Amino acid sequence: MTPVTVAIRRLPHAGDLPLPDYATADSAGLDLLAAVDKTQTLAPGARMLVPTGLAIALPGGLEAQVRPRSGLALKHGVTVLNAPGTVDADYRGEVGVILANLGAEPFAITRGMRIAQMVIAPVTRIVWKVLDELPATVRGAGGFGSTGTQGR
Repeated sequence: MTPVTVAIRRLPHAGDLPLPDYATADSAGLDLLAAVDKTQTLAPGARMLVPTGLAIALPGGLEAQVRPRSGLALKHGVTVLNAPGTVDADYRGEVGVILANLGAEPFAITRGMRIAQMVIAPVTRIVWKVLDELPATVRGAGGFGSTGTQGR
């Protein structure tokens, strides 16, 4: 893997928090931390924009995907609502995480808590080619739940 340099700015409310980091040598995602001043309670069924206190300047051709942490999802039913959230290369504002509590109990978000992960990924640009008909496939226009049902 070739490292990519990404400019990052720590906002005042994240001054004492560490920068996002990989938990292990082969981790795909960097842990994002909650830059809340005091404990916030996320009620069951509620959603909240949680600040990270960070702004980034991605090089063109990349995006940052904000994804749930599997442990929070499994243990507490807490997930990233718009997963994966996208941070575009031209966005310079604070990275925020929309958390939703799908669990049955209130969930406490504390300062410095690992709330999500961020994966940096390449972006592909497309050019549309308008056709009157699309090339045929075995699946065809079969919709939701249609894969794997042919010939069974």
